[in-house]
Amino acid sequence: MRLVTFTHSGSTRIGRLEGDEIIDLGGSSLPSTMLSLLEAGPEAMATATTSEGPRVALSEARLEAPIARPPKILAVGLNYADHVAEANMETPKVPMIFNKQSTSVVGPYDDFHWPRASDKLDYEGELAFVIGKRCRHVPRDRAHEVIAGYTVSNDVSVRDWQIRVPTFTMGKSFDTHCPLGPAIVTPDEIGGDPGHLDIRTFVNGEKRQDSNTEHLIFDCYHLVEHLSTAFTLEPGDVISTGTPSGVAGVMKPPKWLVPGDVVRVEIEGLDAIENTVIEEPEETTLI
Repeated sequence: MRLVTFTHSGSTRIGRLEGDEIIDLGGSSLPSTMLSLLEAGPEAMATATTSEGPRVALSEARLEAPIARPPKILAVGLNYADHVAEANMETPKVPMIFNKQSTSVVGPYDDFHWPRASDKLDYEGELAFVIGKRCRHVPRDRAHEVIAGYTVSNDVSVRDWQIRVPTFTMGKSFDTHCPLGPAIVTPDEIGGDPGHLDIRTFVNGEKRQDSNTEHLIFDCYHLVEHLSTAFTLEPGDVISTGTPSGVAGVMKPPKWLVPGDVVRVEIEGLDAIENTVIEEPEETTLI
């Protein structure tokens, strides 16, 4: 099953993507948002698999981020061997966890900002997974039970802000710097195992990253075990698993993103996201 959040005829709702159509689940007995659907548990997810509703042509809808405001966005640094090598760093002995703010999320085809505060803007194509059950102290061999599905993410990074302090939060959390989608793809759609998926990133059609999730140092199940040792994972939490080699910042000279660049991240079985870099709006927001 491929679950999406979409906007059509002026309203945003959830649906099931089938080919070039969306089965609109907004009028069913199911919860009205993706987060509330996940919180409703396995029975609701099973109902979403078979529920019927109006069919909306994908070409007539706007796909939004599957979860607009995840409860938590957790990400992992230096989690591909090839990326460790290009960064000239030691292989981590435990996962390097940092967080991105939930306000960084945008949809799979939305623009993201070239920030006023820096010109060191980089991409990181990543496999992400979504938690489907509230859980704590999950052993690795049961981690698959708490994963609702997988999606594509771009851990957009402002490198000078990222590296000038030991914690990455500021450089990873600028608004719009977490494109996500296009769907939450349930494990059965990828054969159950996320450990052998091709992942590629393109900038203006030029292939920059080309790897496979088999090269993850700490895989999805290890990350569930590790994170849930410390704190409760909740439905809707997004864990982005790290990026392979080929980021802009290690190129000589660096190929930083600039306004007008188009970044495409595609993962086998999960489709792709594609986002254009635009200049950050200049207005100050006060609410």
